[in-house]
Amino acid sequence: MTTDNPGQRAGGRILVDQLLAQGCDRIFCVPGESYLAVLDALHDSPAIDLVVCRQEGGAAYMAEADGKLTGRPGICFVTRGPGATNAAIGVHTAMQDSTPMILFIGDVAREAKDREGFQEIDFPAMFGPLAKWAAKIDDARRIPEYVARAYAVAMSGRPGPVVLALPEDMLLDVVEAVDRPKVVRPAQPPCIGAAGTLVDMLKDAAAPIAIVGGADWDDRAAHEFAAFAEGIGLPVACAFRRQDAILSSSPVYAGNLGYGPNPRLLERVKAADLLLVVGARLGEATTDGYTLITPEHPDQILVHVHPDPDELQSVYRTDLAICADMPEFAETMAAWEHDILPFQDGAEAHADWAAWNTPQPREDAVLDLGACVAAMRAAMPADTVICNGAGNYSGWWHRYWRYGRRGTQLAPTNGSMGYGVPAAVAAALRRPDSRVVALAGDGCFLMNGQELATAVAHGARLLVVVVDNGNYGTIRMHQEREYPHRVSGTALANPDFAALARAYGGWAEMVTRTEEFGPALARALEQPGLALLHLKTDIEQITPAARLSNLNRR
Repeated sequence: MTTDNPGQRAGGRILVDQLLAQGCDRIFCVPGESYLAVLDALHDSPAIDLVVCRQEGGAAYMAEADGKLTGRPGICFVTRGPGATNAAIGVHTAMQDSTPMILFIGDVAREAKDREGFQEIDFPAMFGPLAKWAAKIDDARRIPEYVARAYAVAMSGRPGPVVLALPEDMLLDVVEAVDRPKVVRPAQPPCIGAAGTLVDMLKDAAAPIAIVGGADWDDRAAHEFAAFAEGIGLPVACAFRRQDAILSSSPVYAGNLGYGPNPRLLERVKAADLLLVVGARLGEATTDGYTLITPEHPDQILVHVHPDPDELQSVYRTDLAICADMPEFAETMAAWEHDILPFQDGAEAHADWAAWNTPQPREDAVLDLGACVAAMRAAMPADTVICNGAGNYSGWWHRYWRYGRRGTQLAPTNGSMGYGVPAAVAAALRRPDSRVVALAGDGCFLMNGQELATAVAHGARLLVVVVDNGNYGTIRMHQEREYPHRVSGTALANPDFAALARAYGGWAEMVTRTEEFGPALARALEQPGLALLHLKTDIEQITPAARLSNLNRR
């Protein structure tokens, strides 16, 4: 919208100008009439790549994944009512994954407020429990203030999502507004005295272990902490779905916690006399329902390092709490002059992981997923980005894949289905020179498989691997354990996923036997854009270590 006063701008233009000032170069959206003024302003803003998605849940997942990759908030725009409720899953994921993200919602006009007008929802009330901050911008002159604050809140302390509602008439107001400069996360170094106390604790420890990954973890944190841990032989385990927190090739990398971990690693955690937790929240999945490490952890010293003071001491009794940014803490420890005698545990833990990480042939599987992961490892580079949602299928890659640098594992810690394909689209656009793989079960894929259309529309190069066992496999596993031989509500009738991918404009093949996978993978990797492999598996092959029929013998 134009104006005769050069000092005045419409609210939609002001908003886009603030995003540009904050360094935003990509927006994920599903368009809506409630924020047409923003779309109009984006027409004249070629520096921002507008990725138009097919469902708001997919758009929100893409923004969340983009925030993981960049360390700055992923940006998503949706319309009011159904658009916002669809996008709520991405906000929940960003909150539990400690990912910076901002969801902008086009809202009803201010004059229609509180009449339960068309698609009206009280968004601050709705998103308050899901986000770090949820608010509505009623005055266009304050847009710069709100956007700058949204970036600051999303990135500060424990990163997370912010939700801002935008009344559609506010976006049309022509006003004067003062732009805000780019917001950066303030540096938060650790207390030197606390760092010294940690060193003294490590000197006294006989069997310490570190658990890392999570809030504020970046490339610098990964490099510096690995240098510190390798220097003293400290075993490093990764929290649930944080397997790229340090390189798996590190000589002290001990594997991952969560679902289906290495029993030897669990024994090591239980036997540890000092737990150094850096960035992780010690959530339910990482701690196996707060049993592997209990909130009181008798006979174990707990040192918890986290950027958010509200997280420290919130669940776990903590012997030494250090509030600091992860890269600042890691760099401090790596540079610390100490005389800690090196532990042998790091090398032993890494050897345990290497044995656990090596797939063994399964004679009982016509299509052996462990062998498929091994073939992918041999054919694909170390910086391949692996994206997955929820489901037992992911266990094969969690166990057997060797993740590279930070940002090569995009997987929701809140166990959200449908995440893999949208996350892979975001990763393929953000890292066009890297290999990107979307992993999905048959149930997981059809929750957001429509975003293959987005991938094709934007020329994204990605490989999709659909593991099809005709069931909601994880739920079927629990069903067999709790209600043996009483199958109800877990079977699926599936399409030909390869044919579906071709309909979207991609290349695809179906794979039914182990020996077919390697050649099919080679053909898939030759494709310039979207490629999909439809793996038909047996529900009996329920996890890397178990058969379904062995779960219900009681």
